[in-house]
Amino acid sequence: MSDAVVGQAAVDQLLEVLDLKELGPFRFRGISPRVGPQRVFGGQVAGQALVAAGRTVDPARLVHSLHGYFVRPGDPTEPIEYQVENIRDGRSFSVRRSVAMQGGRTIFFMSASFHRQEEGLDHHAPAPPDVPRPDDVPTMADRLARYADRAGIWAAIPRPIDVRYVGEPGWVAPGDRPADPYQRVWMRIDGKLPDDPLLHACALTYASDLTLLDSVLSVHGEVWGPGGVVGASLDHALWFHRPFRADEWFLYDCWSPSASGARGLATGRMFTEDGRHVATAVQEGLLRRVGG
Repeated sequence: MSDAVVGQAAVDQLLEVLDLKELGPFRFRGISPRVGPQRVFGGQVAGQALVAAGRTVDPARLVHSLHGYFVRPGDPTEPIEYQVENIRDGRSFSVRRSVAMQGGRTIFFMSASFHRQEEGLDHHAPAPPDVPRPDDVPTMADRLARYADRAGIWAAIPRPIDVRYVGEPGWVAPGDRPADPYQRVWMRIDGKLPDDPLLHACALTYASDLTLLDSVLSVHGEVWGPGGVVGASLDHALWFHRPFRADEWFLYDCWSPSASGARGLATGRMFTEDGRHVATAVQEGLLRRVGG
């Protein structure tokens, strides 16, 4: 049985993590959840870095893209300091560089661009057809109950995001996962968020790192952990296309176009329930086999 904090209580904890303390002009400090993995979750540091960058930009300009690199593993028991550099404020765009540091060393850095809203051409590719709706696929609690011996820390840490896999997740037992070229997951913040577009973008950034790299393993029917693969995110890019709420369901449609040399590339599109394409993510990760 999982002891994880879920629902609005978990969402409130996530909001605390994303509510950085301002140390001075263009300097902020963030903390990690009290219960978590041995290294800082990549989506957390990316989300916090975006919070830091966004707080230095005119709120009328919305983030439309970010590109980041994971340089060193972060220590969740220590605070993270974020230093923001104002690269440019133009008539339409603002660009920031946000650097996350621990112990005087960079653990992550990111460039983010913000754009004032404009009218223009509008089109997008359709969402994948015939995908079961969120209520028609198992909940995370249902899936964890089947694999309590492999869930480990993930069964105990707060779960502010309701994640529902359409296919088998990557943490099942070796041999239990059929090969699938797609990794499709329904997600939403498992509670209510304030009406702040930057906060929703930061929450989506956090969520975008949860299952993306798993699509590389899905192609081969591989799993994480003993008898499978260990991995780490190397970089992360995200584009925001249309308005959205991270506390409403979105389909994360992920696949991997290439894997070689112990690295795998993954890309994913995010669609609202009514089929609007709201964001696209791309990530490369380090993937190495481990024994049983």
